[in-house]
Amino acid sequence: MKDSRIDRRVFLRGVGGIAAGVAATSLTACGTGTSRSVGSGKSSKTLVVRNSGGSYGDANQQAIYDPFTKETGIQVKVVNIEYAQMLAQIKQGRPQFDVIDDSMADFVLFKQQDATEDLDYDRLKNFKNAGIAKALVTSNAVGKNYWASVMAYRTDAFGGKKPSSWADFWDTKTFSGNRALQALDADLPELEFALLADGVALDKLYPLDVDRAFKALTEIKPHVRKFWDTGALPGVLLGRKEVDASSVWHGRLDALIKGGAPLAYQWNGARRQSNGLGIPKGAANLDAAYQLIDFALRPEVQASYAEIYPMAPSVPGAYKKLATTTAANLGSSPEHLESGFDLDVEWWIKNQDAVSKRWQEWTHA
Repeated sequence: MKDSRIDRRVFLRGVGGIAAGVAATSLTACGTGTSRSVGSGKSSKTLVVRNSGGSYGDANQQAIYDPFTKETGIQVKVVNIEYAQMLAQIKQGRPQFDVIDDSMADFVLFKQQDATEDLDYDRLKNFKNAGIAKALVTSNAVGKNYWASVMAYRTDAFGGKKPSSWADFWDTKTFSGNRALQALDADLPELEFALLADGVALDKLYPLDVDRAFKALTEIKPHVRKFWDTGALPGVLLGRKEVDASSVWHGRLDALIKGGAPLAYQWNGARRQSNGLGIPKGAANLDAAYQLIDFALRPEVQASYAEIYPMAPSVPGAYKKLATTTAANLGSSPEHLESGFDLDVEWWIKNQDAVSKRWQEWTHA
């Protein structure tokens, strides 16, 4: 697996129109830089956290790092480096970071490389009653939040009818018009959506029937105007009426919808992926690392994060502290959890290269 393929989605899933109040600190690989946080004087420790930066990093700074420093006095510095560079530092025995904020997919790879600590969940008091889904609790990482790929459509298309499933997306007779789907360069191919359209049940998706998925994709291919390769492109295509429906990274249309564009999300069959927190082997500040991870799992902290940036809480109790309008637009709300599914990270890591090769051949056929 290419290390950037899944990992980079964390920050490319960003949302237009988010005005984060604080910019994340970017350090070089050697860990230089200055702290962004203001301390209370309770501690002189400095904790280095790796995240992917951008608006995602801004939200972390505002909702997690600054409040954590205010409470504990532990300063937080941030480094924005990718999987390969993190792994190289760990293998050299000198990781210049204490906490990893990354995709759960990359944590599977870290585990294979024996590059991360096994988490001692007894040290995470907020985890005990958090109710985090089992799929997001692994030996070396705990899920922090979700993002999702969903369907989007023009509300002024289809004669007033609203598509309610991927089967409707594929039904170009009842819902006529052009479509857009995600390109390989953007993220993992959307085989699951093709299978759902073909009648596979949510709980029967994995292991994916690749032949069946490509057969269904071939049926829709003549109606696909564009295979989009950037997160902003679905909104452009829908806004220009070049397509009437598209897959999209949830959140990318929020600013357009708030601005009055006739667009809407359709959540049935949403494909969820997750981000988690873990600790590299050889971390210099183990105690402080556990403190930060535990802090990030508080319901009120998770809620604060979701109000700033539309990645969904992993802790269900956060929804009791969220505005109704915010909760309704998140992938881990009770309703959306039931109507969507979690991407099977291990299946994709095992099969990604073969599927990618076939996708390339299929798109050029």
